[in-house]
Amino acid sequence: MEDTIAAIATAHGVGGVAVIRVSGEKALDIVRSHFNGGKMLLARHATYGTFGDGENRVDDVVATYYKAPNSYTGEDVVEISCHGSSYVQREVLKTLIDSGCRMAERGEFTKRAFLNGKMDLAQAEAVADLIGAKSKVAHGLAMAQLKGNVSDRLRELRSQLVELAALVELELDFSDHEDVVFADREKLGETAEAIRQEIERLRRSFSQGNAIKNGIPVAIVGEPNVGKSTLINRLVGEDCAIVSDIAGTTRDTIEREVDINGVMFRFVDTAGIRESEDKIERMGIERSRMAIEKAKVIVLLIENGNEADIVGELRDGQKMIVCENKADVSGCSGNHLGISALTGENIETLKHSIYEAGVGEEMEDVTITNARHYEALGRGLEDIERVIEGLKGGLETDLVAEDLRGCLFHLGEICGGEVTADEVLGTIFERFCIGK
Repeated sequence: MEDTIAAIATAHGVGGVAVIRVSGEKALDIVRSHFNGGKMLLARHATYGTFGDGENRVDDVVATYYKAPNSYTGEDVVEISCHGSSYVQREVLKTLIDSGCRMAERGEFTKRAFLNGKMDLAQAEAVADLIGAKSKVAHGLAMAQLKGNVSDRLRELRSQLVELAALVELELDFSDHEDVVFADREKLGETAEAIRQEIERLRRSFSQGNAIKNGIPVAIVGEPNVGKSTLINRLVGEDCAIVSDIAGTTRDTIEREVDINGVMFRFVDTAGIRESEDKIERMGIERSRMAIEKAKVIVLLIENGNEADIVGELRDGQKMIVCENKADVSGCSGNHLGISALTGENIETLKHSIYEAGVGEEMEDVTITNARHYEALGRGLEDIERVIEGLKGGLETDLVAEDLRGCLFHLGEICGGEVTADEVLGTIFERFCIGK
């Protein structure tokens, strides 16, 4: 990491202010050489001045210096706040690169923070989640992970595993001494079972955490012309779907996001499901069935109590809410939620029902939102289950110890203790934006 890197840290485009971030051993010297003729920059102070000299003057800026290791990356960092003109941003960045900086790669600032021990890998991934958070709850999950709640829980688990592994390895080292007993296998099994339960609980939380992070999918389904498009317009608060008395108007799925109680829901208005000879409409109906398959919550919209069997068997975790539309005109004929998509009657009640169906039980204190973490927990779960079976079945100690080491490795992958390969880190950080 000898290179000094630079990049625009704010969103691309024209704005009031833009920030260019510089990190590396030569960051201070390079910026200072173009700042007010070499004016001194004090650590943790914002200093006003001119960037560029004479005819090469670019802009009046504010430069803030963060001295290593007290910076985001753990290196010397200087952040230059300039006017948001695209030209100014390009000229500042060009000047820095001409003076010895290298253009930062995607996520390279956060990657350097990880490599310099400023955060572990789980916390680094939380930075991307924080930037991409679309709701209050998703933001809260990202902040909790950034502060280390996932890392702390995994450290606790690994500490228990290390203690368990130490006892097993000790038994292995003194296996020739038949009169020496270091641990009761039944008690070791109880400890392993407690670890298994916690790994399983963390892994199970991914279903809820991932849905909240990416938006909980809700499919609005029903026969043609029951008011699905009117309902989605009412839920979204704008006319995003064409409303018509002509059956089959919606030929494709329409997706919109709605925040309910701090959680983002992705509503999909589907084509009315019926038998049709129209090729285009049939394609829309097929996409509707795909949306039903992917949805966590299905809102089945009916009319006059006619509950059509168009959803089929629900998969595990799916919830369905049956709504009878046009309750303002014809009332509600069954044990369904009567609503009026046209007037808004009971729409807030429907939103509450969707929230309850989508979020369900109370959030866990530690919730997994990252697919990579979910996969690593799955591999660790397989290892600890083999440990439990081995302890119960009298398996050779060296084989039990090997499975324990595997579990430790897979949990270590999450926070980065066992991750050193450049290609692995590259895969993780490539989804970051440049400048972060």
